[in-house]
Amino acid sequence: MPPLAAKSTIGQPFIELSEVGSTNIYAMERVQANLAAHGTSFFAHNQTAGKGQRGKSWIVEPGTHIALSVIVDCSFLSLSNPFPISVMAAVACHDFFSRYAPSETYIKWPNDLYWRDRKAGGILIENQVRGNIWQWGVVGIGINLNQAGFPDSLLNPVSLKQITGRPFNTVEMAKELCSDLEKRYQQLKHGGDEDLLTEYTHHLFMCGQEVRLKKNNMAFPCFIKGVSAGGELLVSGCMQDSFRFGEVEWVGNIEY
Repeated sequence: MPPLAAKSTIGQPFIELSEVGSTNIYAMERVQANLAAHGTSFFAHNQTAGKGQRGKSWIVEPGTHIALSVIVDCSFLSLSNPFPISVMAAVACHDFFSRYAPSETYIKWPNDLYWRDRKAGGILIENQVRGNIWQWGVVGIGINLNQAGFPDSLLNPVSLKQITGRPFNTVEMAKELCSDLEKRYQQLKHGGDEDLLTEYTHHLFMCGQEVRLKKNNMAFPCFIKGVSAGGELLVSGCMQDSFRFGEVEWVGNIEY
């Protein structure tokens, strides 16, 4: 591995793991031990204890998906607002997936990848802070590529093979995703956060439409307007005009 002070591109080095509990945990352990730095990417052929948002698990068939965690330098960003890294990663995942499913690919707030109304992937970002500096982010990405069927316990999943009818090489696709992440990371690093947020909003699932959300066990309708620079979901037609991540749950779309 090159010296840790060197600045490489995302995907350099690209480390394949035959099996790991969680690529995010593995990556975080490596960076905490000063054994990995910006650009290092860990790909697992089999992830036995994948992590999702809010403690949920990410479990799919071995060898059928992208299970990838990349380490990114976040020292140029403010600890008070980590959302730009989520925006960068979500837009890069949309770039990647929409290349093969060009219509009806969306970003579902805050950081899920959707095709139509079905979940194709998700992003989980964990941070390494030293002193008052946000030094590293570990961007974990799971994307369904080749799985032909899913357990009934999973809500509306979909794979790229189900959409396109053809299989994909998981390693090559993960490396392609790294290239998309590098492009969008450079855009963020060079002051493109507003443009990235504009693209995020442009691809936002159900933006401009009426949906049902739930807060404190009470479901209610509202219109999705967009997302703020700080990551709040912007809405209209209900008791609040914005919600923080974790404050509401998505109940579903409203059909007439």
